[in-house]
Amino acid sequence: MAIRNILTRGEEILNKKCKPVKEITPHIKEVMADMVDTMNNADGVGLAAPQIGIMKRFFVAMPFADMEEDDERRDLVLYMINPEITRREGSQESNEGCLSVPGYMGVVERPEKIHIKALDLDGNEREYDFEGFAATVCCHEYDHLEGVLYSERAKEMMTNEEYTRRQEAENEEEN
Repeated sequence: MAIRNILTRGEEILNKKCKPVKEITPHIKEVMADMVDTMNNADGVGLAAPQIGIMKRFFVAMPFADMEEDDERRDLVLYMINPEITRREGSQESNEGCLSVPGYMGVVERPEKIHIKALDLDGNEREYDFEGFAATVCCHEYDHLEGVLYSERAKEMMTNEEYTRRQEAENEEEN
């Protein structure tokens, strides 16, 4: 497969709403495979089509990447085509970064739990329930399909260096 260019904040396409996928073609499957390679190459946990310049409603995600290494779900890749979040519950604050907003982290309020429906690579409708980090990942990627960057939702933005210093200070306070 191929590594694609990731568009960054300031590119007009990232602020536009994507159109539904009408047919899952071999080309769509190839693009999604490229997206997984691109996401992994960039050490990401999700990547949406508009981030590589395609204005269609699909994303790939590894929403269990925060699991322990021996958890079999850790490396699971989800292929979400025409996703729809049908239920949101609760609230959580998440520290988020984005491959399209390099060098920054933000504090974003997201639902604690979500229910999402989407087509898989074979065109089968799937339903998922996510919570915690997995809910954050899917909401973040879904926002890309709506033309919204996390930085527009963030309560606070900081550089990666500021975030690292904050984490180190919090860890010292705990010890």
